[in-house]
Amino acid sequence: MTEVLFEATGLTRRYRQCTAVDDVDLAVRAGAALGIVGESGSGKSTLLRMLLALEEPDSGAVRYRGHELRAGDAGKLRWFRREVQAVFQDPRGSLNPRWTVGRSIAEPLGCLGLDGDHAERVTEVLADVGLEPDVADRHPHEFSGGQCQRIALARAIAPGPRVLIGDEPVSAVDISTRAQVLELLGRLVRERELTLIFVSHDLGVVRHLCDDVVIFRAGRAVERGPAAEVLTTPSQPYTRRLVDSVPRMPV
Repeated sequence: MTEVLFEATGLTRRYRQCTAVDDVDLAVRAGAALGIVGESGSGKSTLLRMLLALEEPDSGAVRYRGHELRAGDAGKLRWFRREVQAVFQDPRGSLNPRWTVGRSIAEPLGCLGLDGDHAERVTEVLADVGLEPDVADRHPHEFSGGQCQRIALARAIAPGPRVLIGDEPVSAVDISTRAQVLELLGRLVRERELTLIFVSHDLGVVRHLCDDVVIFRAGRAVERGPAAEVLTTPSQPYTRRLVDSVPRMPV
């Protein structure tokens, strides 16, 4: 049986004015490509922050490979950070504007205590995302949004993770660039045999990248199953409304 990497049980996170995630169970097996879909404010990003051990649940637990994750325990989570990397919505915001691209990509290699020639590794991963080696000597403001997202992807794959988590990673780039970044992301996942957890409000993107899907509404998982099935013949009225809201090209 395929190894379960992530297992969330009874996961709940409350803020002063709302419950962002409400008693959610989730299991992600090695090699899976899971999409998490919902409208803005449905709790998707809060769930991701707990999966990444960036935020502590009020109740419930997150386990990775059987180990319970505790937010804020940086030293004990170093092994986890080597295996699980993330790409976020705003590529510019995730890159230090004062640092060269090369330094930004190499920084997690040093923090995680990874051996080897870090400069050589930077060159390798830049090539993997379709960028030239001289990019390493330049700064983020010199690049377009799509190029910055490629740089963010290079940084994420540099430690050689098993899991890649994407939080709306193509929503901040233009439509023409989006297709290129999605194609790149899909190729990296296939070639590196990564497990993918992908959060989006875009059903088309999720259908393209993911095998399975969880539909979120008001902090709860209201429907889940194979992406092709759920997004074609949903069983829940909320999912049907999401599917019907997607614009269709006239015939």
